[in-house]
Amino acid sequence: MDSQLGLIDQSFDSRYSCHVREALDELPDNFIITDPSIAGHPIVFASHGFLKMSGYPKEEVIGKNGKIFQGPGTCRRSVIEIREAIREERPIQINLLNYRRDGKPLWILFHMSPVFNKYDGRVSHFVAVQVPLSRKRRRSGCGVRKTDVNLSDDGSVAQDFVHGSCRKEVCSDSLLELGRVLSLHQVSEVEHEGRESNGEEPCEASDVDKRKAMTAMDNIFSLLTHYSELTGRLVCRKRCSISDVGFLSSSLIISLGRIKQSFVLTNPHLPDMPIVYASEAFLKLTGYVKDEVLGRNCRFLSGPNTDASALYLIRESIKAEQPCTVHILNYRKDESPFWNFLHISPIRDASGKVVRDQIAYFVGVQVEEGCENKEGRQGLSPERIQLSVVGAVRVAVRSSSLTAGSSKSL
Repeated sequence: MDSQLGLIDQSFDSRYSCHVREALDELPDNFIITDPSIAGHPIVFASHGFLKMSGYPKEEVIGKNGKIFQGPGTCRRSVIEIREAIREERPIQINLLNYRRDGKPLWILFHMSPVFNKYDGRVSHFVAVQVPLSRKRRRSGCGVRKTDVNLSDDGSVAQDFVHGSCRKEVCSDSLLELGRVLSLHQVSEVEHEGRESNGEEPCEASDVDKRKAMTAMDNIFSLLTHYSELTGRLVCRKRCSISDVGFLSSSLIISLGRIKQSFVLTNPHLPDMPIVYASEAFLKLTGYVKDEVLGRNCRFLSGPNTDASALYLIRESIKAEQPCTVHILNYRKDESPFWNFLHISPIRDASGKVVRDQIAYFVGVQVEEGCENKEGRQGLSPERIQLSVVGAVRVAVRSSSLTAGSSKSL
């Protein structure tokens, strides 16, 4: 838990100046900010207005996934719509039924937007503004639907954690989600019947509510932009560019974040085969922070006593697109050495091919010598740990490839 809190602090400290939290706290709006690159896609900031509205103290919100605001009346159809918007990293505005800490229902206008890194195109955060709605009967639908606002690319978005509406069973990366998306009308009927039995009548956002949400989002982005300029790491509301070292979708990053072991994902189709994803366990093992790792070749872990023959074997295996395992001496950021059981394996796309212009990566799994039996690894050999990680990464990448293709075809 302490390590995650450290990552949450880095989430803001590495991009914005130290006064950004104070400035955000002065805004009167109800909103939260999350980081999809941290395992579990936790909340990293919650405004005073949001805490007051929801009834939660700050310590029960920061570091938690937004599903803590879900409840029995939350509409599954809206969850699926939000998940699809997240997958595509686009804006969304939707009416949702959330629940306060005391269990009381709360209808809100949920307005979410991704925060893009200006220079590499990655999503660094998601901002979710929540405007409470007055109770008003509606005639149709699931009770939670998109509003009639036409959002531009810089409007709002949601992610796997789905603030205040993500049911646990919907938060998995199962490919069955595709079937659920195709049967939204069936889910809608079931949810509507359940909501009627609960006595929860849906509410609808007014034009005033929609303008309030848009104004709040404008104010938040104004501050985020200003305080990112002070550090030279500018963020923006619309993806301005795509990094030369590539980037992963937020949904894939969230899936990879569930894998607890140390590993990196590299892109062999970019110059010098840069790292495009590094797990939290890898960062903890090596002492580096995320921004010191992404975009670099893995050779930075080598040092004066690293065996050249091991490096040669790695290079040859990558050329042949074949897996390999080596016992290699690596170095942490503080220059302390550690012996690494390193396994490298190609990750093929949904078609099973490692070819140019196809989704394909190499995964490198690290197991520190002498640490094979840490918590969660009892009885597992380094080989078993490595194979389990490769399998989990393969499932995440192929699922991402399949769902991305399905989204384009819909």
